[in-house]
Amino acid sequence: MKLKLFSHGARGIGYGLVKYSKYLKMSFTESPAKAALCCEESADGAPPSYAMYEALKDSCQNNAAFFQPDDSENGQRLYQGFMTLIDHIDTVWPLVDHVRKVAPQYDFDAASPGNGYRSFVSVVDSCVLHGLKLSRQVCTGRDALLFRKGYFVREIESCGQLLASLGTCLHHVHTLLSWAPPGDLFPSEARSPEELFSQADTINQYCFYGRCLGFQFLPSMRGILKGISICMAGFSEAYYSHGNLISSVWTGGQYLIDPEMRARRIVNISQSASVEFCKAFWFLAESEIMKRVPSLMSSTVAVNKVITIPPEPVTVTTTEGKELTVLPPTVHLGLQSLNVRLISVNKRIGMNGEASSSLPAAEGVLFHCHGGGFVAQSSKSHEMYLREWAAKLNVPILSVDYSLAPQAPFPRALEEVYYAYCWMLNNFSTIGTTGKRIVFAGDSAGANLLASCTLKILSSGLRSPEGLFLAYAPLLVSFTPSPARLLCLMDPLLPFGFMMRCLKAYACPNPSSGNTGCNHKNCNCTKPGHTTSNATTPLDSNGFLKVSPSQEGISEGPSSFEEVSPSDLAELQAHKSGSERRQSSDTTISAASLQSEHTATGFSPPEDKSQQVVSDFLERYVLDSDTDSEGRRIPVIKPNVGQEENSHREAESENSSTLVGELPQEDQDRENKKRIKTRISEAATGIMGAMSSRLAYITGSNNISRTTQEELAVRSNLDALIARSPSDEFIFSVPRDPLLSPYWADDKLLSRFPPCRILTVHLDPCLDDCVMFAKKLKRLGNVVGIDVLEGLPHGFLNFALMAKEANEGSKLCVERIKQLLDVESAPPDRR
Repeated sequence: MKLKLFSHGARGIGYGLVKYSKYLKMSFTESPAKAALCCEESADGAPPSYAMYEALKDSCQNNAAFFQPDDSENGQRLYQGFMTLIDHIDTVWPLVDHVRKVAPQYDFDAASPGNGYRSFVSVVDSCVLHGLKLSRQVCTGRDALLFRKGYFVREIESCGQLLASLGTCLHHVHTLLSWAPPGDLFPSEARSPEELFSQADTINQYCFYGRCLGFQFLPSMRGILKGISICMAGFSEAYYSHGNLISSVWTGGQYLIDPEMRARRIVNISQSASVEFCKAFWFLAESEIMKRVPSLMSSTVAVNKVITIPPEPVTVTTTEGKELTVLPPTVHLGLQSLNVRLISVNKRIGMNGEASSSLPAAEGVLFHCHGGGFVAQSSKSHEMYLREWAAKLNVPILSVDYSLAPQAPFPRALEEVYYAYCWMLNNFSTIGTTGKRIVFAGDSAGANLLASCTLKILSSGLRSPEGLFLAYAPLLVSFTPSPARLLCLMDPLLPFGFMMRCLKAYACPNPSSGNTGCNHKNCNCTKPGHTTSNATTPLDSNGFLKVSPSQEGISEGPSSFEEVSPSDLAELQAHKSGSERRQSSDTTISAASLQSEHTATGFSPPEDKSQQVVSDFLERYVLDSDTDSEGRRIPVIKPNVGQEENSHREAESENSSTLVGELPQEDQDRENKKRIKTRISEAATGIMGAMSSRLAYITGSNNISRTTQEELAVRSNLDALIARSPSDEFIFSVPRDPLLSPYWADDKLLSRFPPCRILTVHLDPCLDDCVMFAKKLKRLGNVVGIDVLEGLPHGFLNFALMAKEANEGSKLCVERIKQLLDVESAPPDRR
């Protein structure tokens, strides 16, 4: 294995250096995160990591002395930029040095170093190394004739802002150290993010998403993350364009060349966009183009099909030999069929629809749940690495397509996963396995669901899995302050606002969203006749996000956002949650076998509505040009036409629409063609007549939220958001339910947990969840191990075919799952 764990990162850049001059000769292609663990003393008594900071100071002083006599504007800005960097280094070093010294106390064990405090040390070291690289480039090129002063002015100033913001974050980290006893990453008393953020200056988030975006990650990931951020900003223009397509294309292209503009847009999205935007953006992975990628780039599999489980009671046998009847889930969505995807590299005897196979059933099976923040993605979007896993593990993989929030909040998804597991216990032959060994595997939200499902299985007395593999799992679903959770303030894939909206959509749905039924054991729902059962629990004020409302000029509440109707959302993202879940038809076997499978179950897959979606889209946005972005009819006001005439024409249009239904079919077709021709002509006339007057608007950025006239001045100026606390819009409580947050589970139940392997990354906002959960299992005597990878983001498995280190991380996942599948011959390390 070439993959280097975070625990081995100490032998990277800066390890064992005595003289900081070596930093000026090093290659910057290595991961700067390796400098985070450089804590050993050098010959002169100074930690070698301090040499890196001294190297940056000396290089900045050299450059400042060079540009001080330069009277040009850019020359003076460079001088000031380097002097500012020196000041920030002097401020940051004592703060980060203290955290560096105490961070080892919070590790899982000496062999597996990794926690949120180490992560922040690594991030600051990465910033210093980034600044050293820039300063070195200025040193070597400042005498050149074509030296780009303007470019380096912006780069150095951005680096200074970045270091200043990290200094503020370090003040917050010091506050967290004072809130928790040594070894604990979560506060021991009732603390809230609002209280934490009030302890220091506000954090400038712009610097994390502009020119320095991805500085803390591996070089192979930076380009990918930058591309995703550009796509996110550009997608928001199209999503909120209100029909102004030219503006979306123009401004979206600017995000490619203007980092500052991109940073403003991303911060604005994070703080203001609705959860529906998060769903729509993440569902781009479900597009037709992306669906074809796994079959072209991943391993070939013989079986890849979707099985529909009918909503009927399932009878299973407990470990005591008693029969237990499990009813299908009904909460929130009512009775619905459930889809699971079966992936296998080989066809096996007994596998449904594979009667011609002579290969015996596999002894093991992998029961999988995908990630996606509880609100997005599916087994199809995770197929890229599941195919590789199926080929290397040589066992069938059954992945559950659970319903998604906010249409299906907690506990719907958990009940579906539990129900699918019970169905699997009775249908091993159908999926090509004897069921001798069952291993659970999930990432992110899927890992949370599987940990919760394990608790439910143990409580029910059913057979538990032989092993549990969790990748970057959120195991404490509440924004209890911790050092790793502060990383979401600078995470390109999981920004603070995205994480909070996903959490709220799943754990604390809006009662007005139309969801019916509530099975929360401890719930704060405000439905009529429903009482809050957790009002007196100690955790009601311990770690739940209760912060002040948003400031003036910043919209709050769902009504202030540009909401998308269910039909619009289906058109934009082909959403599959709830009753609109589509039945996937992709399979590497014959369509006849898939059809026979559905016939055998007595249920047919829902009809593919893609054609209807296209028709509705054309009718609403192309043909029906007199509707707004939400489908409401509006009068078409044409130039040089009086209001009375327009009102008369609209009434005429409505009357003609009414009469069309009474005309013979031939006349209806003629009338429809006439209406289509008229509307297309009107649309063309309107576009040509408005081009000159709307030129300024075309080059502007589309607002994310619908604003009032009083808010327009503040809202249109994205700079006004910079002084705003990132938690201002969020105020809600999360129920203390162990099925929602497995970390809160009873010790007696956790002590019966199967062998568990946890894999996470040191830049993951969920890192502290994983470390503290592993510590808890270890204290109870469970078999548990943890791996912490460096330089990779949350969700890296989705990039396994795009980055070498991500692919190596996926291979490590396979090795850990193999150990769990064959626990007798290769048990995981007991830690």
